[in-house]
Amino acid sequence: MEHQLKTISKEAIPEATAKADWYRLLNEPGEAESICRDVLVVDPLDQTALRLLGLAITDQFTGAASDRREEAEATFQKLADPYERLYYAGIVRERFAKAQLAAGRPPHTLIVLFEDALKWFEEAEKVRPPGNDESILRWNRCVRILKNLAVPDREREHAHFEPADSPPV
Repeated sequence: MEHQLKTISKEAIPEATAKADWYRLLNEPGEAESICRDVLVVDPLDQTALRLLGLAITDQFTGAASDRREEAEATFQKLADPYERLYYAGIVRERFAKAQLAAGRPPHTLIVLFEDALKWFEEAEKVRPPGNDESILRWNRCVRILKNLAVPDREREHAHFEPADSPPV
């Protein structure tokens, strides 16, 4: 027996996108992604669903070759607002770099990835709406990460050493 996907109603879209956002907050990006895909079947240009889908995909980055970076980028490029296209392009790159870092990639090899994110955030900053400084906040986070990556490994090891980290005597 083959099961078929069912289509939600157009009236259910606002509640569905709210649920997708909720599932992201619960750290269940697969659930959020599924809901966004259901919404996009009904309305392929729903901006909230596109944003949430792209974020849900990046929430699943692990630093592996299977990360769907290109799919996340393509999703965000469907956004109508030029600022959002730039900002979320930076988000994809920042999250991809962070996933690589968490996966244990050599920090010095990730500098170029963070710098790429900075370029996108800088472009977004130029066209941001008044009072919207999220691109600046993301820029600052990437700069702080880059500064930490620039610290020699030996210093970084000592900087994160806690007295409780030592073996019992």
